[in-house]
Order: sequence, then C-alpha cells, then structure tokens
Amino acid sequence: MNPRVVSQALTTGPLATAAISGNTRPDWYEQIPHDPASWSERIDAVRSESSRDWLSRLAPAFEATGKAKARLDASADGRGVVVTTGQQPGLFGGPIYTLTKALSTLALADALQRASGIPVAPVFWAATDDTDFKEASTTVVSIPGGAQLLRIDHVGALGPPMSAMPLGDVSIQLDALRKAVGSNIDVRPFELLEECYREGQTVGSAFVALLRGLFEPLGIAVIDASHAATRSAARTVLAGALASAGDIAERVSERNRELEEAGFTPQVQDVPGLSLVFTMTSGARRRVPIKAAAKQAVSEDMGPNVLLRPVVERAILPTATYIGGPSEVAYFAQVSPIADALGVPRPAIIPRWSCTVIEPHVEKILEKLYLLPEDLRDPHEAESQIARARLPQAVLEELNATRVSLDERMDALSDAVRAGEAPVTPAVTGGLRANLIRRLDRFERRLVAASKRRHADLMTEIGTARGSLYPFGKPQERALNFVPLLARYGDALRVDMLEGARQHAVNLVGAVAEGERSEEPVSAREQA
Repeated sequence: MNPRVVSQALTTGPLATAAISGNTRPDWYEQIPHDPASWSERIDAVRSESSRDWLSRLAPAFEATGKAKARLDASADGRGVVVTTGQQPGLFGGPIYTLTKALSTLALADALQRASGIPVAPVFWAATDDTDFKEASTTVVSIPGGAQLLRIDHVGALGPPMSAMPLGDVSIQLDALRKAVGSNIDVRPFELLEECYREGQTVGSAFVALLRGLFEPLGIAVIDASHAATRSAARTVLAGALASAGDIAERVSERNRELEEAGFTPQVQDVPGLSLVFTMTSGARRRVPIKAAAKQAVSEDMGPNVLLRPVVERAILPTATYIGGPSEVAYFAQVSPIADALGVPRPAIIPRWSCTVIEPHVEKILEKLYLLPEDLRDPHEAESQIARARLPQAVLEELNATRVSLDERMDALSDAVRAGEAPVTPAVTGGLRANLIRRLDRFERRLVAASKRRHADLMTEIGTARGSLYPFGKPQERALNFVPLLARYGDALRVDMLEGARQHAVNLVGAVAEGERSEEPVSAREQA
C-alpha cells in the first residue's frame, strides 16, 4: 500500500508571502514570467547573456553521468539553459525538502522544455562550502511512538566548510536509520548510504555522492560548490565583490531600509564593515573586512556568503530561475542590488513545491482517532483530547456541572459581600474564585493524565503519527529524513511526488497541451 502525497501551500513569512503573490516593489525581485511565451523570452535572454562554454569549465564539478549528463550536454554551448535549486549538506541527505526541491527542479525543467522547445537541464547546487556543522550533523527519523534524532560528532575542529570536515564512524547512526526503515521494497537508497557515508569521506563529499546516486538517474545533475572548477568559475564575481565591497554594502543597507520601511524584516541581517566574500583564516571561514577588500586578491579558498551565492550561480550558469524555499524567497529581495552593483544579470527565484507524505500506518491512526494531520501540530493537544474523550461521560457531565455551579455560587457570594458591605475587598472574593477554579482545573488535568496512562496504547499511536507528520514539533518536510520513505515505498512514492511537483510547475509556467512539446532534448541541428 502506497502513502498519500498531499500537496500544500508553502509556509512562508510576510516577505516571502508578499513576493510570491507579487505584492512587493517590482525593483526588489527579478520579474518572473507567467505564461509559456514570456518564459520562452526569458530563456532566450538567458541564453544570449550566458557564456557558451559554461559546461566545459564546470564539467569536473558536476561529474555527471547518464541522464543527468545527457541533459547538461543538450543545454551546453548556448543551446539551452538550466533550472537550479540547492541546499547545504544534511546528514544522510537531510530532510524531505531536499527531495522536494530536486523534484520541483526536474518538474519545472521539463515544463519549460515542453513550453519552449529549448533544452532545460535541472541542476542541484550542493553547498558544501557551508560551515554549519550543527545542521549537517543531524537528521530525524520516525519510529514507533515518536521521532528519533540522529547525530554525529565532529572529528576535527569546527570551522572548516563541510567539504573539508572529515566524516567519522557513522555506523551507529546508520544502524539506527536501518531500524527506522523497517521493511523495504527498494534496497538501493540504503545501499547508497552505506557506499557514500564511510570513513575517508568528508561530510560534504558524502552528501554530494548520495545526491548524485539518487538524482542523476532522474536526470538531475549535482554540482559541488567547493570543487576547484566551481571556485575558478566564480573568481571574476568574487573579485568584483571585493573591489566594490563598499558600494555593495551601501546598496544592501539601502535595500534593508526599504524593506523595513515597508514593514518587513530583512531575512539576512546586515553586518557592518564586512564584505560578502569569505576567506579561510586560521582554519575557519571569515568574511573579508570592507577596508581590506579592495586590496585583497582572490584566492582558491574564497567563497560567497549567502547573499552573493545566487549572483555567483547566475553568473557561471545559464540559470532561467532558481527554485527556493520561503527563507530563500525572502532573502532574494536583498540579492538584486548586489547583482546591479556588479553589473551582472539578476538571479530570479520561484517557490518550490511543498507536500506532506502520509504513510498508510499513519493514515490508519488518523482515521481511527478521527484526527486531521494538523491536529498533531501542537505537541500535547491531540493526546489530551483523546484521553478526555475516554473519561466516563458521567464524570465529564458532573465536572461541567461543578464549574457552572461554582460560577453561580461565586457570583452570589460576590453580590452578598458587596451588598452587606463585608470588611473585604472584591479582590478577595476574586482571588477565592481563581483559587477554586485552579483546583478544579488541576483535578481535571489529573483525570486526563490518568486516562492517558490507562490508554497508553492510543497515546503511543498518536506519538507514532506525530513522529511522522510533526517530528519534534516541526513540519514533516523540514525535519524528517527522506531516505527511509524511498526505501519503504520505492519508485511508486517518487512517481506520486513528481506528479505533485509537475502540477506545481504547470501552475508556474502556464498550461501547455500534453504532447505539444517533447521533453527530450532538442538537437543542435533542430535549433540551427
């Protein structure tokens, strides 16, 4: 039995919500096409603006094979474009949104290729130059009764990018993930984990290898941000960012003021005095001070910060658009002035597809207890509701009657105190009322707690459902590792998820008659 894939609106903050709905100043974001004709125009513009030899320079950073290589080759030499997404390393591939981002990119690339007749390659930017070991070292799996956090320890000192952070022995964590998988119909995802996450790898290289193993068969190429070829291609943009560090800082500060004046909070906070270029200092990545930036030569260990990265990507790849999550959509409002200062094309962004995967055993629990997935968002509410509903009806009725009677008698007592001019203030009777209500509330909580203990099996079932849908209180796609789902349900789940992503892509691109355009790469001869 297959899980149910439920497409949902992306949960966004105020700025991302306004951007997605088109309610921001037009100069904050690169304008996004809304129909096949305007998308075709954008694709043509990107092709004309981009270097024809981008793939020959970046091929070593892709190391693409199979379908992924074929799609890159079809888009190379000015023939086509790419659609990109990306993510910093997460343990064992990270949460479900790593997968939904990749499928969103594949679906959009297919839709644009169908609409324009121009080759469009999906690309995943693996941000292995990120230094956030805390995020890269953890993942979450669902288990009977709840969720389990898996964590690895750092082998070397903290500070280096994940491409240089050694991966220690993760056998214990792999065993825990294997147990969480349970029975499976597709052994390949876990075999890939064991191949990729072994000693001798880095946190970043293991992440890249896993994504390539999972995504390349779908036609999605994975580029390593830390590869020498990527760094070499980025040198021109980094040099410009150093030379224009002061101007860029002023423009970003001005954009931040505009955002604040419009009632928004900038997603990335300004750090005065620092450029947007990182360099390695004493084994740690630090931003180059603006005062020293103009005299600083670009070195191999330099890289862009979060706001400069989209500009670098757009400069070295023929990117029609980036597909991002809510935080990325928000901070792209701060990216456009950087591109303008450097005189390079502005990167565009559109929201990724979002979903919840409801597994069959979770579906049964929800149906049995008459719960909706969102009922599990609160960490205790569902348990309390179910436990209370299983208390004897007579007890519940008498409890409610006691509350009503308490209110009536306290009202009468308060009236009598006022009428008889008793030597106490209204605050005294008010305090008595509050004290009695607290005691009644405490009695009710003890009743509910006792019911929870009596119905421990139901509480475990609720915990199981919550561990899948809201592990540790977070939405599923932002916490739960996706590999166990692929192992348990195989291609059937991927197909269902891709179908949801395709519908999202159709909504973004506009309808194109089925079969009107081929998704196969268009040959150079056909374009000539």
